[in-house]
Amino acid sequence: MKVNPISKYLLAIVLSVASLNLHGQIRFGRIFGVNLSEMTLKSNGINVDPTNVAGIHFGGSVDIPIRGGLTLRPGAMFTSKGSMYDLDSVEYFMSPIYIEVPVSLVFSFGTDNFKISLFSGPYLACGIDGLKIEGSNASRSIRYGSGYDNDINFFDIGINFGAGLNFRGLMISAQYGLGLINIAPETEGELEMKNNVIGISLASFVARRK
Repeated sequence: MKVNPISKYLLAIVLSVASLNLHGQIRFGRIFGVNLSEMTLKSNGINVDPTNVAGIHFGGSVDIPIRGGLTLRPGAMFTSKGSMYDLDSVEYFMSPIYIEVPVSLVFSFGTDNFKISLFSGPYLACGIDGLKIEGSNASRSIRYGSGYDNDINFFDIGINFGAGLNFRGLMISAQYGLGLINIAPETEGELEMKNNVIGISLASFVARRK
């Protein structure tokens, strides 16, 4: 029986996490923050300058201690991204909403009461909703999929990296999310779109009760 390669990768991740020699308590976090995002746009080799738009993100994460100051932090977020463009004197506004699953490796150092954290890791996001406005026309929901009839692809893959300050279970952090794949619904004319997001977050963490 053939096994889907993606299934094998997921199984490898699960087994790796299950086999970690944990040193410390698992902590659960609630996260809320704001985004400043842009969707880069290139058509026929020409870059179109996007205007940043503001959004929000919220969700949760789990801190799984590995060893010393290293932890693994998987999470699940609702996050809004997007951009505004001026094309031939017509303004286009697009704000996709994603469910995003980031997995970061975190290195923290400092005292029990105050720590500095550095983190980085990949994310996978799936579009679920969003808003598109063309010129003065009425707004409509974003259409996800491939082909001319759609606005953007369902999936986005990228990498997050950033830093945070931890004070007695509260953390404020700043991160940059760099989209790595082309999310344009069709690629004729060398059309390319990618998400780039600056995020500021406030999180609270609670240790699991034994």
